Amino acid sequence: MRSVKIWKSTLLVQFLLLSLALGVRAQQASPSNSSSGTALDNTNPQLQHRPRYMIQRTDTIALTFPLSPEFNQTITVEPDGYVTLVGAGPIRVENMTVDQLCEAVRNSYTGAKILHDPIVTADLKDFQKPYFVVVGSVGKPGQFDLRDDITVTQAVAVAGGFLTSAKHSQVVVFHRISTDWSEAKTIDLKHMLNSKNLTEDIHLQPGDIVYVPQNGFSKFKNVVPYTLPLGMVTQTAAL
Repeated sequence: MRSVKIWKSTLLVQFLLLSLALGVRAQQASPSNSSSGTALDNTNPQLQHRPRYMIQRTDTIALTFPLSPEFNQTITVEPDGYVTLVGAGPIRVENMTVDQLCEAVRNSYTGAKILHDPIVTADLKDFQKPYFVVVGSVGKPGQFDLRDDITVTQAVAVAGGFLTSAKHSQVVVFHRISTDWSEAKTIDLKHMLNSKNLTEDIHLQPGDIVYVPQNGFSKFKNVVPYTLPLGMVTQTAAL
């Protein structure tokens, strides 16, 4: 009888130890789960920010020298991308940001030994408004102002939507990456919209061109009539 009690006590102790071990293991697993959840949260897509404006030809810019107001001036970017600074001569400013322009002006006056490390501010008075272009099989092809963050699907909607002749699966976005080169990316808007997955919906940048091609049947119908003449149909049936 005594041996039975000892055996039961031994089983009870083993059960308690097993329960304690399982509890410790569960507590150790929970931080890893929370960290994995944090890792998943960190993979959420981030908002895409529009790049800074790049100075273009014909832009008009007001330069202000707070400590040397006699050098305040308004400059216009010439067709070759240069501006002429009062007393410091020409410098090329095309494709610079406003901050880069201020640095170039500061270096120009410092290098010419006219001013010593001057403070310069620049204010765009007249500049090329950001735009995008939609061409091809849309209702209203043309150039549109890029007033806000806009995606390819939104751009197509602004341009009047797809025509019945449009090939939704091969929409091409052209983005200029240099003065001589453009990057082309093809988007399957049909699949993207059907799958309700907008992660591939590109955010347009200033100057981007969206091209919506025609489908194969639309190209074919431009050279072949929709219906054959009635007489030809009768003759064909007779044969």
